[in-house]
Amino acid sequence: MKRRFYCREENQDIDRQDLQSDAIQNRIQSFMESRGFPKMWEDGEYERYFELIFGPDREKQRAYLRGILALDKASLSVGNRVLGALVASKLAPAIFTTNFDDVVESAVADVGGQALVPFHLEGSHNILSAYKNEEFPIYCKLHGDFRYESIKNLSEDLEAQNQDLAAGLRTACNRFGLILCGYSGRDKSVMDLLHSVLDTTNPYPHGIYWTCLKGSTPAPSVEAFMEAARRRNVDAHVVFIETYDALMLRLWRNTPNKDATLDNKVRGSALTPVAIPLPSTGHGAPIVRLNALPLISLPKKCHALETKRALTWDDVRELRSRSDGAFIFTRADKVLCWGASNDIKAIVGADFGALTEADVPQDLNLATNLQIKGFVEEAAVAALARGKPLVRRTNRTSSFVIAAPQDDRTSELLPITKITGRTAGIVAGLIAPPDEVHPEAERVSWAECARVSVEQKNGRHWIVVEPDVWIWPTRARRLATDFLGERRKDRLNAKYNALPDAWIKVLLGTTERNTVSTVSSFDKGSLTENPRFEIGSRSAFTRRVTNDEYARRTCRLFEGSGAFPRLCRREHGSPSTFRADRVRSIWPEIWYS
Repeated sequence: MKRRFYCREENQDIDRQDLQSDAIQNRIQSFMESRGFPKMWEDGEYERYFELIFGPDREKQRAYLRGILALDKASLSVGNRVLGALVASKLAPAIFTTNFDDVVESAVADVGGQALVPFHLEGSHNILSAYKNEEFPIYCKLHGDFRYESIKNLSEDLEAQNQDLAAGLRTACNRFGLILCGYSGRDKSVMDLLHSVLDTTNPYPHGIYWTCLKGSTPAPSVEAFMEAARRRNVDAHVVFIETYDALMLRLWRNTPNKDATLDNKVRGSALTPVAIPLPSTGHGAPIVRLNALPLISLPKKCHALETKRALTWDDVRELRSRSDGAFIFTRADKVLCWGASNDIKAIVGADFGALTEADVPQDLNLATNLQIKGFVEEAAVAALARGKPLVRRTNRTSSFVIAAPQDDRTSELLPITKITGRTAGIVAGLIAPPDEVHPEAERVSWAECARVSVEQKNGRHWIVVEPDVWIWPTRARRLATDFLGERRKDRLNAKYNALPDAWIKVLLGTTERNTVSTVSSFDKGSLTENPRFEIGSRSAFTRRVTNDEYARRTCRLFEGSGAFPRLCRREHGSPSTFRADRVRSIWPEIWYS
């Protein structure tokens, strides 16, 4: 809402993705405060913004909410799907929210095949009848539904809760346990309602669990409420979590006797081990190579950094920036890092507490260990690029090795040069214009690169190498669409098959089959300081199967989800028409050995 107001008043065009930048956030917030808006996280911030932007016009409020909360703009994350499965399994009897959207209803319908009708400000008196008649699950929108007349956004709206809905929440809190997710505790009317439950005869009989993101601090109103609950002998805990999705997935994994159909809906798809023998020599179907190398050994140890104050993600990013590639940091349950011990103490400075040895989780599942996956990927890229004419870059989602544009050891890149002609250059006639963050125009250049990711499939780890073209500055990539299309237009079967060989030669120093290369991220150091990887040089492969065999195996692998067969038909046509350059977009999900 701040972004939209700022763009309208200042005639600017800022994309929602640009709000990832702290500089843009600060610029917008400074503008808002200069116009008399509240400071960030100030009590009453939410309703004051609605008042100052929309005034008392509820139709404008609804139009705004309708635009950003429309069902076609929402997608169900794994946390949503788990909630839908818990409702369908009768394990979540009552849900209360201050949100206006339809995500919970959609999750219950999509996963459980059930209709979930919410109680809201229209017809609120029916909620007590539902309790009396045991009509579970009960889903209540405390602040209303944006599709109806009554919604709570303004200060006078939020001063008190609807009495019927408040009685419904008190009834639930006298009967069940309470878990709070994604709620800051800054809404005084809701906090007063939660406090009022403590004055009843049976408050929170199964405890209170207030979840907060790791690295954050609960609001003073939350700490005061939890302390008051403990004085009433309520089992009250603040639980620090990675994300809502990670929490819900852990709950679902530890739920016994799960319904198999619901489990398939939550997971989206499931992998089944497939063993395919190598075909004998002759005129049979060809082997199609994939761009995944076996990762035989991962680093098992790293440093756990203890500090005098809790480090936020911004603090960790600042340490990574200051280290200039000499250290690798992430923040999970603790701050984990690799690098020389004495140097880590120096760069952390006054916040340094202690360094201890920690185990590196070997489960790199994207849904549960996203931070660790990125941590290991960054170390793997550092190891593969060390001592070579390559630049490494890591952003929020990916890690890359890039041919150094001005390195005199270009002979080491000869395997790639033989295929692509050149490894770096200037995009003729293209200039990245200045913007609010970058005050000067910049010439656009390019370089051959490879995205390197660590994937876990079927209980094994793989290094996936995806050749691509890097654009400097990165903000100009959208401007370079025509250049990228021209540069990559001839990378079909033969050429694309040769590119992974070239990158393997550059990264591992060999193209010999069935050899194992050992690479480490830094020049020296113990295994706790210097992560080491063992990587096989023989890539994964797939072979063509008949349509009947394809259909049988695919249906068995993805039984219950249906997602993959639809993808194949939409993007690839009949399975018999697969080409190697198309198969790479699926890689070892199906047939690998």
